[in-house]
Amino acid sequence: MTLQWTFVASVLYVEIFLVAFLMLPFISPKTWQKLFRSRLASSLSTYSNIYFNIFIAILLLLFAESVRETWKYSEPLDSEELRKFPEAENLYHMKLFRAQRNMYIAGFALFLWFVLRRLVILIASEATLMAQSEASMKQAESATAAAKHFMEEKGSLDDNKKNTVTEEKDQSHVEKELNQTQAELEKTKEELYRAKVDLSSIKKQAESTSQEYDRLSEEYSRVQKKLSILEGSDSEDKKGK
Repeated sequence: MTLQWTFVASVLYVEIFLVAFLMLPFISPKTWQKLFRSRLASSLSTYSNIYFNIFIAILLLLFAESVRETWKYSEPLDSEELRKFPEAENLYHMKLFRAQRNMYIAGFALFLWFVLRRLVILIASEATLMAQSEASMKQAESATAAAKHFMEEKGSLDDNKKNTVTEEKDQSHVEKELNQTQAELEKTKEELYRAKVDLSSIKKQAESTSQEYDRLSEEYSRVQKKLSILEGSDSEDKKGK
């Protein structure tokens, strides 16, 4: 395996490790959010778009090269060449096998690069929604406590039934504040419901990404088994000759 394909294979293995590591269930999104906001991650995120585009360009070029090589060696050999060079067919199939292997490696590396970026964005979004949900819960609790307090004040004013103008003004003021507090409470409940809906959608997207990753891992293992079988058959053919 040449240097560039060794690099692509290394990138593929690193991507598989990172995707599996990011999907560990016992690490919360808040922990990942703290890591993403660290000094090192912040310094790297400054040029993240440049790094992403450079890697995409490199992987696309290598994938296009592997597709070209596969197409090149997929054409059948002429019978005259087989008569002149008996070993040409084995060499031709070996080159075809290498081109197909490189195409699978580059294709999976390219796909997992997009999956990895999307997974990081989903984790960051889930952590943000969780923080907003907690803040909305605290606001709802404080609004409920304030509403109870104003209700108690209103009840005490109703029990005493004071007829002075000052007390009537205070009562109307309390009722206005109570109505405002209730309106704020309803608004907070709506925001909390929206945050929960967004959080559930993020979890569903993360589950679908996990299922897609499992499917790709199984396909990748099947491809590796096929490649190992082809390598074994090529080596047996060479030994036989």
